[in-house]
Amino acid sequence: MKAYVEIGFGNRWFVRTEFETNEGVEYELRGIHGPDRIDSVYVRLWIGRRVWIADARQGLRSYRKPGRKLKAVFGIRGTVSDSARPHK
Repeated sequence: MKAYVEIGFGNRWFVRTEFETNEGVEYELRGIHGPDRIDSVYVRLWIGRRVWIADARQGLRSYRKPGRKLKAVFGIRGTVSDSARPHK
């Protein structure tokens, strides 16, 4: 399962952890629920429909999204074992 710990503004909470199960189901929890293994760190800036991401593993990239938002977050991407994951 993937885990994304994000700190910044534009999300529901200033500090949150989003989980994505192997089946594609996503949910988020307030606070830091750290991953077992860190895969990468990133900075994401979303202004209007344009999103810029600077990722330590995947480099720089930019793309357009359908919704308009304003977000600026620092994130840690990693994995969590299913037995260690927190529940909603």
